[in-house]
Amino acid sequence: MANKSSVFDMIGPIMIGPSSSHTAGVVRIARAAIRVLGGIPDEAVITFYNSFARTYEGHGSDRAIIGGLMDFKTDDANIKNSLEIAKEKELTYKFKSIGNSSIHHPNTIKLNLKKGERAVEVVGESLGGGVINIAEVDGFVANFSAANHTLIIKAKDIAGAIAFISAVITQEKANIATMSVSRKGKNDLACHVIEMDSGIQEITLTYLKSLSWITELIYIPDIDL
Repeated sequence: MANKSSVFDMIGPIMIGPSSSHTAGVVRIARAAIRVLGGIPDEAVITFYNSFARTYEGHGSDRAIIGGLMDFKTDDANIKNSLEIAKEKELTYKFKSIGNSSIHHPNTIKLNLKKGERAVEVVGESLGGGVINIAEVDGFVANFSAANHTLIIKAKDIAGAIAFISAVITQEKANIATMSVSRKGKNDLACHVIEMDSGIQEITLTYLKSLSWITELIYIPDIDL
């Protein structure tokens, strides 16, 4: 079995490490999560589930997730030294592992991140080939790939909200690829997750944020750009 140092001797144009699921996908989950947070975290609690729980150290997923939390791209050679770099940057982190969870995908990571007073929880799944699914954001079903431009809008569950948001995006001539809505309950807070083929202007984001019934808006451009 390869040790930690030799695992990261494989440096190519696409990823660092031996496995796209355990390195490239993990990096991309972290890079999506810090965009939900709004920056590189001060603190991180990282929970690996199932297959990841059993292999995250030997396959380098620990270094990949910390590298991604510092916004290293999948081909960044610094990933192999990310644990040491995190200490220099005073990023504090804790790893947890849950090896047998029937409700989670085999390659699942939960990230509890803090930056100042802001805290978020993001659950991501590594699907292979560097492809990911962000399954949950702050307890809401999300299911976005982070390969498109993505809007996450938390809003009051009011009639016409979906149609209104869609109409605003249409004015930008941004084609909606996927759209999902989950809510805590009827007339409670709802979370709209919208993936688009192209980005939208800052003035439109500012307008949406100004609406009294929208409580939070997060815009995530394609994380690979």
